[in-house]
Amino acid sequence: MNRLLPLALLPAVALTACGGDPMAAEGADPEGTTIVVGSQDYYSNEIIAEIYAQALEAAGYDVDRQFRIGQREAYLPEIEAGNIDLFPEYTGPLLQYWEPDTEARLSDDVYEALTAAVPSGLRVLGQSPATDQDSYTVTRAFADEWNLTDVSDLADVTVPLTLGANSEAESRPNGPQGLKDTYGIDVAFTPIEDGGGPLTVKALNDGDIQLAIIYTADPTLEINDLVSLNDDGGLFLASHVVPLASSNVDEQAADVIDEVSTSMSPDELVSLNARSVQEELPAADIAADWLADEGIV
Repeated sequence: MNRLLPLALLPAVALTACGGDPMAAEGADPEGTTIVVGSQDYYSNEIIAEIYAQALEAAGYDVDRQFRIGQREAYLPEIEAGNIDLFPEYTGPLLQYWEPDTEARLSDDVYEALTAAVPSGLRVLGQSPATDQDSYTVTRAFADEWNLTDVSDLADVTVPLTLGANSEAESRPNGPQGLKDTYGIDVAFTPIEDGGGPLTVKALNDGDIQLAIIYTADPTLEINDLVSLNDDGGLFLASHVVPLASSNVDEQAADVIDEVSTSMSPDELVSLNARSVQEELPAADIAADWLADEGIV
């Protein structure tokens, strides 16, 4: 995922040693342990990072927030150097950073390949059900009318289908030819140059197109009651939220973050993003509300 703003420089961070905590699980001493949590310069990623930070603080850890860093080329070297301990990432794009030629596409395959590709000294924790990836998106009415859940269900639609997306999508593997080759589905193509924005949504609602390529965590989905179809043929590289962790993240801290990951559904991530866009709330408030609602904090 590269929807990020210009790069920011990250200073090296000194990590403190572990102390003791009578509330800690056996074998873990969170008090006095500082975990450096980072985030991309992307509002959705910052919300997830803030959720990690607050959950860890509630478990007795000290947290140093290093948020709103630039693209992977800026922050991954810092993680690999040990200056950042915990970072919300996305399985497919992270795998492609280390293995550009990967052929993995489906969720479990991507995660398995990613766990093998992570450099020494780092690990990925459990991937979340929450995703933030390209998807074929339809209106709720169209999904209900044709009983659509998976992309493969489009084969049962008997009306003409038109895909709307940025013009470059027409020649990409997930464009009309990809739908034909992978699913046997014929679609026309209409270029709409707003990256799944309001013009694309209007075209969907007006029936000018039946499919659009929109990110699964885009608040547009909730605001306009749109449905992302499950890409059961793996045209899009799976992109689940996944924590990237250093050895400074002990097992108790990992358990805290795994609970967060397990609790976050795709729809909840969309709702978190929608609160940021519609209510213009800071990430800290959105994170605190979600953690309380989930009973984690």
